[in-house]
Amino acid sequence: MPGGRLTQQERQQIALGVADGLAYAEIARRLDRPTSTVTREVMRNGGPTAYRADLAHRATERRAHRRKPAAPRGAQAPELGHGRDAEAVREYEEVFTTLLMQQGLPKMMSRVLTCLFTTDEGSLTAAELVQRLEVSPASVSKAVAFLEQQGLIRREQGEGRRERYAVDDDVWYQSMISAAQANAQLARTARQGVGVLGPDTPAAVRLENIARFVDFVAESIMRSAEQARDILSTKRPPSDPAAE
Repeated sequence: MPGGRLTQQERQQIALGVADGLAYAEIARRLDRPTSTVTREVMRNGGPTAYRADLAHRATERRAHRRKPAAPRGAQAPELGHGRDAEAVREYEEVFTTLLMQQGLPKMMSRVLTCLFTTDEGSLTAAELVQRLEVSPASVSKAVAFLEQQGLIRREQGEGRRERYAVDDDVWYQSMISAAQANAQLARTARQGVGVLGPDTPAAVRLENIARFVDFVAESIMRSAEQARDILSTKRPPSDPAAE
């Protein structure tokens, strides 16, 4: 598998693949590159609707020239524990961030949420987020305010007067319930149209079918979320080295 930076020719192939509607995994297979490399390249340079090979190549060159010198020892990011591969973790974080962005979350908010999800403690101070993400305090402040407003993170008191930002174990449960409630509202609104358009008209039948489908899906999501909620707080016992 080739390593190093993408070439201009590879970027042109990515642009053609995106224009043809190919999945990132298929484009990556044709280039013999990791899917995460292609995903990161496209999302960093305008996304699937605005990606252009020439602009992406020039932007990469500018970023390379602007790259800061290595930080002094002692100012570096925390060492990774548990024998983790730093490069593999970084690539995974970018993939997860891209997924959140594709689901509609802004980039900085996605980076902060990913950082919290992939931290063993599940919480970080603003200063720690600034250090890990290498962004300004203002960027972190704006991101955490948005995430808190959306109910995706919460504040908690840390040591001294420092606040920590944390993700709850059941944040995905709350997200699923919110989505189900939104679908239920869609079903109610669709049924209002049945009375307006006439119960036996093609348009009304279409709306009633939409409502029935959405109702079924919403009820299934809520029932499954309730049944599976305990999974989110399940703590796995420590692995036995002797059994591995």
